[in-house]
Amino acid sequence: MDLNGNAVYELNKKDVLALRIKHVGSPTALYFRHDPLMIVKGEGQYLIDEKGNRYLDCINNVAHVGHSHPKVTEACNEQMSKLCTNSRYLHNTHVSLAERLANTFPNPLDVCFFMNSGSEANDLALTLAAAYSGGTDVITMDSAYHGHVRSCLEISPYKWRKPEDHKDYVHVVSAPDVYRGKYAGSENPGLDYANELNQKIEIMKDKNRKLSAFIMESLQSCGGQIIPPEGYMREAFRYVRAAGGLCIADEVQVGFGRVGSHYWAFQLQGPDVIPDIVTVGKPMGNGHPVSAVITTKEIADSLTNKLPSYFNTFGGNPVSCTIANTVMDIIENENLMENASSVGKYLLEKFELLKKKHKIIGDVRGVGLFIGVELVRDEKTKEPATEEAEVMYNRMRDRYILVSLDGPFNNVMKFKPPMCFTYDNADQLAEVLDDTLSQISC
Repeated sequence: MDLNGNAVYELNKKDVLALRIKHVGSPTALYFRHDPLMIVKGEGQYLIDEKGNRYLDCINNVAHVGHSHPKVTEACNEQMSKLCTNSRYLHNTHVSLAERLANTFPNPLDVCFFMNSGSEANDLALTLAAAYSGGTDVITMDSAYHGHVRSCLEISPYKWRKPEDHKDYVHVVSAPDVYRGKYAGSENPGLDYANELNQKIEIMKDKNRKLSAFIMESLQSCGGQIIPPEGYMREAFRYVRAAGGLCIADEVQVGFGRVGSHYWAFQLQGPDVIPDIVTVGKPMGNGHPVSAVITTKEIADSLTNKLPSYFNTFGGNPVSCTIANTVMDIIENENLMENASSVGKYLLEKFELLKKKHKIIGDVRGVGLFIGVELVRDEKTKEPATEEAEVMYNRMRDRYILVSLDGPFNNVMKFKPPMCFTYDNADQLAEVLDDTLSQISC
């Protein structure tokens, strides 16, 4: 019944699944296709199904400060009851969020554009780079994912399925993977991977192609929770700028303090490593669609060469900006960066102990609450344990813990939980993972 005593039309899980199969596009992703979960509620770091079962959510980096955070809900409702309109009117929430975001970045990154999704943010970043540089070509990373609009799909090898998906203007370099990548075991992998990028630039020059931008996820998530080695971004950015291109850091999945020690993941590479453009989204609205591009005034002003004006119908509306401001309040007031740092370190230590016990764990890597555990069949050959990972994924769900798999071989467990994840949650996760891996043999 609703608040007025009227009957509410509700469907059971079987009916919902049947309607989804009938009316929702088949490529639309669904967890656990053999037996999907029907989630009806979220609380903090938990998701709750229609039967009342509580699942520990170890993967939802969108519900950044926790599912259904009451302060986010309250702020959203209050602003929605007053005004929700576009940004072509002046409103204090719009400029206060822009100022606040800018203050988290190093100079000269102090100008913001607002939109609704990470895909839109990356699309605008590419447009800005082309407008400023005059270039046409983009360098991206193998297994990169930057969004679902066409411009982003074309620079996301993670989404390519056919040779023709690789466009001539897109140039792919190796992901800086120090475990199984091209320069794994190198004395200076950061320099080696950056040099490979420079070689790609030289090939482009020989073909008379002009670089517009190099785009990279500050920490590559869908590609397998990859942490770039020391010095990589510094050297890569130097080569890109020398060629006249701009450097775009995609923080859509990893920003807003997830790494614990810094607000933005690119800052892990050192105070002198500053992108030209940064894109943010997902956790920014804690589930509400809001995203942003942050850049310099000079680069922002160059957009007039491409467009008469910039306007996004919903981007920067008072409700979205209020929610984003509230999320940033919660990160600060609830000490969530400190929590990400301490609980993340604790969880990494737990996983390292499991690695010593279970040979199937080939590598443990991460920072803050961004952690990857790679499963292999052989420690020396690093043969991916893809099938075993799938078994583990489903058995963890049966124990009411939600994890996800990714990477080129779908053998990397990804952990990006809400930032309110606790030590007790880490203990529960490690215990169930230990039990599950004990039942799986390679």
